[in-house]
Order: sequence, then C-alpha cells, then structure tokens
Amino acid sequence: MIPWLEPGQPLPPASTALGPDSDAPGLVAAGGGLAPERLEEAYRSGLFPWYSAGQPVLWWSPEPRMVLPTAAFRLSHSLKKTLRRFRRTPGCEIRFDSAFEAVIQACAGTPREGQDGTWIVPAMVAAYTAWHRAGRVHSVETWVDGQLVGGLYFVAIGRMCFGESMFAHRTDASKIALAAFVAAARARGVALIDCQQNTRHLASFGAHEIPRREFLAHVTAAAGSAEVQPWAYDEAAWRLLDEAA
Repeated sequence: MIPWLEPGQPLPPASTALGPDSDAPGLVAAGGGLAPERLEEAYRSGLFPWYSAGQPVLWWSPEPRMVLPTAAFRLSHSLKKTLRRFRRTPGCEIRFDSAFEAVIQACAGTPREGQDGTWIVPAMVAAYTAWHRAGRVHSVETWVDGQLVGGLYFVAIGRMCFGESMFAHRTDASKIALAAFVAAARARGVALIDCQQNTRHLASFGAHEIPRREFLAHVTAAAGSAEVQPWAYDEAAWRLLDEAA
C-alpha cells in the first residue's frame, strides 16, 4: 500500500517507492495536490507527479533514473548542420519564457514516446503555469518567422534542471530547443538534467540511467546551491556545444 497524502502532510522519501516486482514500480504516494509548495518539495526530494485523467495525483521516483549529463550531450551530423543553418537564417530565433502557456499546451497534446495519451492533464497545466509565474518553471521556444514551431519546458532549482516535455510542429524544432536548453544549462554550471524516464529519443542525445541513490545525492547538492542567473537566450552559449561537437 502507498500512503495517501492529506493537505500539509510531507511526502514520503523516495527510498520508499514501490519496487520492481510491484504493479507500479517507482510509485511513492498519492494525493496531496499540486500547489507550488508541494511541487517544490517533491522536486527537491527527487519525486515528480505523473498521472492520467480520472486518477489522483501520483508521485514517482523511478529506479533507475534517466538523466542527461550536459557535458555528454551528443549532436548528430545532420542536427549540427540544422543548427548552423537555423542560427544564420533571418527569422529563426530561440526565446526563453516568451510563450510558456502556449508551450505547455502544445506539450499537453504530444504523447510521450511509447504512450497513446498525454499525462499533462488540465490540472498539471494549471499547476505548472502557476509555478512558472513564481519563477521556477521555464520554456525554451523555437520560433520561425514569428511563429512558435517547437519547444520544451523545464523546472530549475539552484543548479539542478528537470526536463518535462517537448513538442514540435516542424521537423527538428524540438531538437533545436533542446540543444539551446543544454547550451544554456552548461553556461550556468548545470551538470545534469533529469529526464525522468528512459526513451530511445533521449538516449540518442547522450542520456542514460543512473541508480536512484546517485540521482538523489546529485539533486540534494545541485538544488541546494545558489540560484543561477536568469534563464534567457545567449548566442555565446552555443560555443559550448560547438566545443563539445
């Protein structure tokens, strides 16, 4: 049995997650709502909410955990060419936080790899939008000729980033946003981006799984560090990817 959270009741530690032989490996608790304070508590503890319409809020901490070390980020030869072309084409730009609500709504309509439906239910959209207004959640956006064509959103606490979801309305638009996100993260001293779950798509960029214990230790250290400079586009950050290519 997993605990049901009453208002104000602390989340159980990630180490209490159901094991691999259970029906829901990684599940820690249910209920408790999605207030910004609850989300802050969860992410600092290595937990995240993930549930479907008609279910209560479910809190997870998978074992192992999928992460993307920013120094290990890989670009395919074709994506390198796409990025070079994007960066020198008039009308193509990367923006941070200029259209967060449009980004999360677009992500809500994009199922995760291997899933039929979306996990970003209306309550999640409302909660993360409120958390964005509090300055904790950010969007990275790919724009072409004044149109939003792709992007992603992420949580940032100290020097810890948690990737949430991506969308693309044009080929490679979400990949361009991801590359810009990684470049900005590296420029701010972020060593690891949480990817939550294993997908082939993320693995192709250099993401891999690590033990939960190792992940939690990194979150404690990185999230406890001083807040980084404001998240904004910086053309000079691209050189960090160029150097790693």
